[in-house]
Amino acid sequence: MNREAAPKGHSLWFIPDGYIPPESSGSLESHESVCVLNCNKEDVTVAITVFFEDRPPIERIEVVVEGRRTKHIRTAGLQKDGESIPKGVPYAMEVEASLPIIVQYSRLDATQPANALMSVIAFPS
Repeated sequence: MNREAAPKGHSLWFIPDGYIPPESSGSLESHESVCVLNCNKEDVTVAITVFFEDRPPIERIEVVVEGRRTKHIRTAGLQKDGESIPKGVPYAMEVEASLPIIVQYSRLDATQPANALMSVIAFPS
């Protein structure tokens, strides 16, 4: 089997649990990242839609991930038309890509002196 020709990943991913704590302690800031691995030779356009419990979603925030590269996208930095993800508000994300990719989701919780790091593979569809 030609591993170069086989598609790697999926074009549609879901991350149902997002939350950026409003405060951090110590020198590290709590944050979350969508980590994208693009094994394709071509650049991939990733469109992230952010869903909330009590307001309309922020639709299709586009990020380009260069071919054969990885990109760590901090969710606090995502914005479109002046809208961004507020701290202290639960959210979820749909990650849609122009070619198959691999998506990992990471959270650093620095709300207390004993920091916690969580990282999981997003749900592919």
